[in-house]
Amino acid sequence: MGSNDERSEIAFFDVETTVPTRPGQGYALLEFGAILVCPRKLEELHSYSSLVRPADPSLINSLSVRCNGITPEAVVSAPPFADISDVVYDLLHGRIWAGHNIIRFDCKRIREAFEEINRPPPEPKGIIDSLALLTQRFGRRAGDMKMATLAAYFGLGQQTHRSLGDVRMNLEVLKYCATVLFLESSLPDIFTEKSWVSPNATTRSRTNGKSSPGGVSPNVNTTSSSSKLANNPILSTTDQVMDQYNPLLSLASSGSSSTDECFNSVASDTTRSDPFDMGSLSNEMNTESLQRDISMEENSVPESSEISSTEAFIEGCGGYIEFLAPDEVCVPDIRASLVPLYRGSQRIKLLHKDFSLQICYSRLRVRFGISTKFVDHAGRPRVSFVVDVPPTLCTVLDACDGVVQKVSLDSGSSSEWRPVVTRKNGFFNYPTARLHIPTVVNEDLAQYATEMYQKESSGAAQKLVFSKFDAAELDSFFKPGTFVDAYFSLDPYDYQQNAGIRLVAKKLIIHSE
Repeated sequence: MGSNDERSEIAFFDVETTVPTRPGQGYALLEFGAILVCPRKLEELHSYSSLVRPADPSLINSLSVRCNGITPEAVVSAPPFADISDVVYDLLHGRIWAGHNIIRFDCKRIREAFEEINRPPPEPKGIIDSLALLTQRFGRRAGDMKMATLAAYFGLGQQTHRSLGDVRMNLEVLKYCATVLFLESSLPDIFTEKSWVSPNATTRSRTNGKSSPGGVSPNVNTTSSSSKLANNPILSTTDQVMDQYNPLLSLASSGSSSTDECFNSVASDTTRSDPFDMGSLSNEMNTESLQRDISMEENSVPESSEISSTEAFIEGCGGYIEFLAPDEVCVPDIRASLVPLYRGSQRIKLLHKDFSLQICYSRLRVRFGISTKFVDHAGRPRVSFVVDVPPTLCTVLDACDGVVQKVSLDSGSSSEWRPVVTRKNGFFNYPTARLHIPTVVNEDLAQYATEMYQKESSGAAQKLVFSKFDAAELDSFFKPGTFVDAYFSLDPYDYQQNAGIRLVAKKLIIHSE
């Protein structure tokens, strides 16, 4: 496919793997797919995909089948990775790599696959990770930054979670995002006021601010970018001419004061020891990303910056760790363990069959609406509401309470335990629990971190988008007697001599009937 000097195409690639079911198990490659894209016209020039037969087919469990649909029978006649390694190497080596969440997942799996067959892995001359890039440049206007959510935002259909389909969807998402940012930069005073609102969303309130979202600069200085491209040592002469018109690099450089920032974001510098380092883009994201407001009614132990291998896989698979209904939870499989935090401290993590436990329940009845009794350090209310807890959910929550409390006591904690399920004298048969709606803060703007939808009696649901923090407005949706479908995590905490489990809402569907 040409010498290394001629490899100007961008290689979009994706891998599908098994799901580890125990710590230290690792991943087995099940599929590799890639397309080569012209950086000037964004045309697909070549495609390749192949299923991969793992050395141990028993690693293909129900979780991985649920994620990507690849069954043990599907890979029986597929080649082992060693048989396709030459093709994979030729597709990737010496090219710019592109994909969604590839730095944390796909790049590592490629390296591991080559190490297992005792071959040196391919090396990129640059990386475009659309998860990091779009989070920083496009912002969270579409909700979370999963590929499925971004595709739904632009009406591109459902994600298949198969390699070739996913990389083609990835390219289309980047095209749409680049176009939106280009239009917004042309008329910033008109577009940016509504640029955080999905065209399919129901807007509840409007901000008066005129600031550009996601760090998008009102003007893109293409003249300056073009002049500096000519002096960038990472590109060949052909690349320099083509990349002056590259929409993907325009997306990366939008809001940058120089093209050097663009290449630090998209293409790795030749002096870096780690070709998977996002350089200054990662630094920018660390300083500009939304900061979680941890000043809640009972502050939890701060989250570790590290992510478990299981959680990393699920993100690579395109979604969150799955939510389980109470009848899907096997109580004997619930356990809690201490995991490292920072400076030698530890926190408790609640697990179900070695996966982080998250629960969903349909039609929980609101007992008490939005509480604004407590405020954070900035004077903003800490938002929560109370629901009635059905017996099946009580069983699971009580079991979680017992498991976490035992680990807390065994670790030497002397904090007073606060049960997650509240049973008051005279109302013992009417247990309740509090669901927290966390907030994120971007500079001085607080927003809800929970995805919220309103479901009509017809069954149609619309996403609620709040452009500003307004607890009184939020309370109008959570009147006593309202039913909500809740998807929530269970976060153990130990703070100021109080310990327990906080239920943190990730997604809420509010029934309007």
